[in-house]
Amino acid sequence: MLYRLYKNYKFPIILFISIILGSIIGCIFKSGAKVLEPFGQVFVNMLFVIVIPLVFFTVSSSIAKMSSLKRLGKIFKYMFIIFIITSLIAAVFMLFGVFLFNPTGNVIKDLDYTKESINLGQKIVDMLTVSDFSMLLCKVNMLPLIIFSCIFGFSVRLCGDEVKIVNDFLNAGCKVMLKMINIIMYYAPIGLAAYFASLVGTYGPELLGSYAKCFIVYIIIAVLYYIIFYSLYAYIAYRGKGVKVFYKNILMSTITSLGTCSSLATLPCNMTTADNMKLPKDVSEVVLPIGSTIHMEGSSMASILKIAFLFSIFGRNFNGVTDILIALLVSVLSGVVMSGIPGGALIGEALIVSVYGFPAIAFPIISTIGWIVDAPGTCINAVGDIPSCMLISKLVDNET
Repeated sequence: MLYRLYKNYKFPIILFISIILGSIIGCIFKSGAKVLEPFGQVFVNMLFVIVIPLVFFTVSSSIAKMSSLKRLGKIFKYMFIIFIITSLIAAVFMLFGVFLFNPTGNVIKDLDYTKESINLGQKIVDMLTVSDFSMLLCKVNMLPLIIFSCIFGFSVRLCGDEVKIVNDFLNAGCKVMLKMINIIMYYAPIGLAAYFASLVGTYGPELLGSYAKCFIVYIIIAVLYYIIFYSLYAYIAYRGKGVKVFYKNILMSTITSLGTCSSLATLPCNMTTADNMKLPKDVSEVVLPIGSTIHMEGSSMASILKIAFLFSIFGRNFNGVTDILIALLVSVLSGVVMSGIPGGALIGEALIVSVYGFPAIAFPIISTIGWIVDAPGTCINAVGDIPSCMLISKLVDNET
């Protein structure tokens, strides 16, 4: 049992141990631990350097190799509608949670970074576009780069076999970028240990308490969301019978998702669950595989938590209409769009940092939140595909 637990969570466990060791060093040596900061900064810089080519190659290649969209028909239409709506509901629910529980207090107050005050219209323009191609190659313009990569990928797909060499290049580039990330992550335990030693030594051990609060808040909101909204979705789809059938068959998928920390690993269980629930095969065999990669309600919730966390520790008020609307947009992008892209979590975190103008130090801070809430987040991601499949089945059947 312990060996299986270690095998499934080997890398997160190693990272947690490195963070704990670094934090202990920071607590012991205090400001003297700042001497380790360059080792941590090397890791942060490597992540920022890789994120631009990662976005371009992964997004472009993913779209360029899409096929058979026409035959998906109504299933595809309702699938995306349901995925977006449920991800947005999850984000809004977490938004109420962070306002209610306040997962952290102001910790980092004296960092120097630029904060511009502009209207919503200009903010949208700046988020979506840049005025020069060279500006796409900068981490502060992540969303314009994503949009450009999407259009480029669609263009390659429309050109078909005429540009097969370009398609092959994108696929090869994607594989190379992912391999580079694997190589960089070998340095992660050292980089994070050094980074947290410097961070805790400079800003105090109270920062660790903020992470604990984040985990507790996420668990509370995730459990409530699971019980309330998955019951509601099942009821909307098939009334009381739907709720009964859902809870009778969902335990295996729930346990598997928590044990493996992988939506893809939970897919076989979800397929079996859908069969046991007698959901239409033509729906479940399309929705569940796609949902395991591009439907992540847990990731939407985590995005809201990450944004609220950064606003709080950097002493900014997270209560403006513009900030909240942008947070909901980013959370849906993270839960539906970027979740289907290899390295999407990394891209989503870089997007949060760039859109709100946080300094580079914010990047590993919210990356750590992602690791902390990985298990419950994966559970929400994976289990959520079943009630969504129930809703899609009902909608498709009603239109037939």
